Amino acid sequence: MNELLPLARELDEYTVTPGVLGFVVFAVLGVGVWILLKSMSKHLGKISIPEDPADAAPAGDSKRDGRDGQVPAPGTPSSARSSSTSASA
Repeated sequence: MNELLPLARELDEYTVTPGVLGFVVFAVLGVGVWILLKSMSKHLGKISIPEDPADAAPAGDSKRDGRDGQVPAPGTPSSARSSSTSASA
């Protein structure tokens, strides 16, 4: 502790310190982070996740296009899928 005392004596009117402005900026940043975390927590609380895997959609349904239940051919552009599906309907 004694080795820090000479450093404290070196402070005079020409030494730059953060001062009140540094504290205010730090406090504003802290309050902003707290508000963002509170908002994120609220938004994450709105997300509903099914707890039972049986309630979730089967893995194969993620590839279905939702119109006629058929799985589109790999490499088929989305515009060709929609036109071929509407033409066959």
